[in-house]
Amino acid sequence: MKKFALIFVVVLSLVLVGCGANSDKASNEKKEEAKTITFQSEDGKIEVPAKPKRVVVLSSYTGDLINLGVNIVGADSWSFDNANFKDALKDAKEVSEEDVEGIIALKPDLIIGSSTMKNKDKLKKVAPVVTFTYNKLNYLDQHIAVGKAVNKEKEATEWANDFEKRAEEAGNEIKAKIGENASVSVAESYDKQMYVFGDNWGRGTEVLYQAMKLKMPDSVKNSALEAGYYAISPEELGNYTGDYLVLSRQSSGDNSFMKTTAYQDIPAVKNNRVLEVESSKFYFNDATTLEYQLKTFEDFFLGK
Repeated sequence: MKKFALIFVVVLSLVLVGCGANSDKASNEKKEEAKTITFQSEDGKIEVPAKPKRVVVLSSYTGDLINLGVNIVGADSWSFDNANFKDALKDAKEVSEEDVEGIIALKPDLIIGSSTMKNKDKLKKVAPVVTFTYNKLNYLDQHIAVGKAVNKEKEATEWANDFEKRAEEAGNEIKAKIGENASVSVAESYDKQMYVFGDNWGRGTEVLYQAMKLKMPDSVKNSALEAGYYAISPEELGNYTGDYLVLSRQSSGDNSFMKTTAYQDIPAVKNNRVLEVESSKFYFNDATTLEYQLKTFEDFFLGK
């Protein structure tokens, strides 16, 4: 009888342990299957999908979402103009912040945009809206912030750390080849106006100056570093061009300035030290664009 009682106690203990384990497992699975997470946005705490499946992006963060493998069902015209995004957006629709009805038709479960976008209150009735202020965060922290919004902070952080390391290594190679004191300018031709850029306004500036730590000409530093960019006339470009020039322009635009004597006489032009890039592929500083910029610079400076 005592033997039977002992066996009963042992079996009961095993059953209770098993139930406890199953309970813990169920609890963990329930946590993993949570439908929403709380994201600390610029506007306060927002409940967003834990696994967003239909995202509309109305700002310069499309490439961040592409890098993180997030499904995009709608994006702005700037994103569709970028050939680097073509494959990822092949099933998406072009929309704008003013096209509320078009966005509703896409049935998004998350909308990501800029803090200045229109119709934010209307769009909040469609899906959770997360907005960011351009340049409030540095380019790598911005990617991590987007990652947090779509519950992929770990992946975003790992990419940011890896990219920073790879870009720094490439910068060291470039400086070893062109010289520590060689300077690089970034300029863009847009609608008959010329701009030179500081170190945080896209166009590859974050990669060249922040990650690679290449030298910026003093004329650009004095004019564009604080504001981010500085408008000049095409005739003045030579005054803001370093030993090398990264020239962002539209291949289909008016590039007649490149045939002028003022342009042809710039030393960097004479010495074949100009990297011409397509503006639409170089505008932003999202993760996908940053990867493209890094590869472009490696090919140009190092012949990789």
